[in-house]
Amino acid sequence: MKPTVLLKVAAIAIMTSGLIVGCQQSSTDDAPAEPMAEEECTGATPEVLNAIYAAKLKNARARNLGAEWEENAKIIEEAKKAAADCENDRAKILAEKAENAAAEAIAALSAGETEEAVEETAAPASGDSPYLGGYLVVSGDNLWSIAGQDTVYSNPFMWPLIYKVNSGRIKDADLIYPGQYFYIPKASGAARAAAIEHAKNRGAWTIGETEGSDLDYLSQ
Repeated sequence: MKPTVLLKVAAIAIMTSGLIVGCQQSSTDDAPAEPMAEEECTGATPEVLNAIYAAKLKNARARNLGAEWEENAKIIEEAKKAAADCENDRAKILAEKAENAAAEAIAALSAGETEEAVEETAAPASGDSPYLGGYLVVSGDNLWSIAGQDTVYSNPFMWPLIYKVNSGRIKDADLIYPGQYFYIPKASGAARAAAIEHAKNRGAWTIGETEGSDLDYLSQ
């Protein structure tokens, strides 16, 4: 075969192989990219759930004291929705905002009640008074521990007596707060017996809710 013919054959072979490679490359480049898998939403993280729970608990305390800010419940609901949508950062910010607002409301109310308590004169312990005296709640107190003190009844089961006479200030017998001022009533034998019976047979209770059995006792 002549050299000229060989050169032509070689040129055609090179061009053909270039076209094949080019077609293969083009086919690869034009292929649609596989869609990226969306991140699966698994709900709120434990940290966010704890923040929402803390906000709900603090707001319940504010509500029982009559100090709840109107918008706070809405903020908590917004935090719960954000958590359900996996917007954990936003949910935590909202929950902490609600908890702080409830704490401020409680602090403002407690400060006011403390000032009132300082100005109040404890009920006289004379024979004509229905009270043994008064009690200013401090941190760590509850009705059970107050009733058990030697200067009160020396019997923790008599706490319903304090609850009943101060029910206008106690929304939930399981939630009292520093700065509250309670009158400590005297009690006849029948009243003492009724209080002790209620304390021993009260049954299950839930923080933040007024129990049905407590309402029955108050109505007696």
